[in-house]
This record gives sequence, structure tokens and C-alpha cells, in this order.
Amino acid sequence: MALYSIGEVALLCDINPVTLRAWQRRYGLLKPQRTDGGHRLFNEEDIDRIREIQRWIDTGVQVGKVKSLLSEKTSAQQTGWLEQQEILLSYLQNGNLNRLRMWIKERGRDYPAQTLVTYLFIPLRRRLQCQQATLHMLLSMLDGILINHISHCLLSGHRKAGKEALVVGWNIHDTTRLWLEGWMASEQGWRVDILAHSLTQLRPEIFEGKTLLVWCGESPSSLQTQQLARWRDAGYEVVSLGA
Repeated sequence: MALYSIGEVALLCDINPVTLRAWQRRYGLLKPQRTDGGHRLFNEEDIDRIREIQRWIDTGVQVGKVKSLLSEKTSAQQTGWLEQQEILLSYLQNGNLNRLRMWIKERGRDYPAQTLVTYLFIPLRRRLQCQQATLHMLLSMLDGILINHISHCLLSGHRKAGKEALVVGWNIHDTTRLWLEGWMASEQGWRVDILAHSLTQLRPEIFEGKTLLVWCGESPSSLQTQQLARWRDAGYEVVSLGA
């Protein structure tokens, strides 16, 4: 297996060596090998891990919280979810969209939405969130099929008793996550509708009589958290998703 110096890794991953050292020393995210002279050496698995850390941070996760998320991924691999991701990916790569639709429908009977979203769809979507044209195309295909499947699930949810709610994104970029969050909320008893586009300014008074399920991303800002609390104190029915 090839080994890379910290300078080579910095070039490959477009990252500052100082940051890599901080991830190792301060946060325990990396465990590179050492030469006899004490210089760091990174292998391919280390590089994959660095790129995964970058993806988490790019989605807004604080670096101090990344380690637990990486541990969750390891747990998912050990319990077979990585193999499930590979099956789904193979259907995408082969263009077998009808089989993919049926496969997702079958998994939906076997597992709750929260399990599928946490261990299957979010990790796979992160693997595909890349500037490379082919991966971006596969992500678009997957998102379209997921949204179609979830919309049917939400329609079924409206036939059951429950309290109506509107899923709203506040300053987010990944709008497919609104559908995934809405799917999980639906299985928790909400009769869900989804506001398809993210709002830069959230005004709960516009949605009088509606419960708002608000998604602010993996790591809401302190200002968002404080504002949501103020709205609740003012009597608005505002629930922070992912909290």
C-alpha cells in the first residue's frame, strides 16, 4: 500500500498541513504512521478518512463533532450497511432504476425511515456529493427516486390520524434532506407537507395555525437555535428537526 507524506496529502486533499496536525493532535481524527525519524505517513485509508472529514465539515458539522459521526459510520459498516449501500450504488451505476425503486420500497417495509436515512441514504449521498460529473449525475438520479418514494409515503401518512406539520428548511443548500427529514417525521405521527425550497428568512407568523418542523442543517448556528427558542416562547409551534 502506498504511503504519503503530510505535504503530499495536503496537495491531494487541498488542505493545510497545519489543519491535518490539528485533526490528529487536538481532535484525534487521524492516526498516521511514523517514519523512524518521526515524520507522518498516510495511507489510502487515511486519505479517504480525510476526505470524509472534509465532507462533514463542508455540510456545517463542527470539527469537534466529526469523530462521533465517523464512529457511527464504522458501526454501520460492521453491521452490514456498507454492503447495502453498495447494492444500491450498483443499481444506480447500471441504470436499473425500476429495480432500485422496488429495492427501496422493500427496504421501507423492513426498516423504519430513521434507520434507512441514518445508515443508508445519508452516507451514500455523501459519497456521491462530489464535483465529478458522473457522481453528481448518480446523486441526482438517487434524489429523484427518493423524493418520489417519500412523496408516496407522505400521502399515505395523510390518510392516518395525526397533527399536520410543515417541514421547512432555513438557510440550507441540500433540499433533498427536507424530504428525508419529512419522511422520518411522518413515521413519528406527523401529517407532513414539505416546503420545497429553503428560506433565507423564516417568519412563523406567515404560517399561522401550522406546526413548523424546521431543518437548519447538521449544526444549526447559535443564532438560529436562540431564535427558535424565542419563537417557541412567543407561542409559535416550532420544532427543530435533528435536535
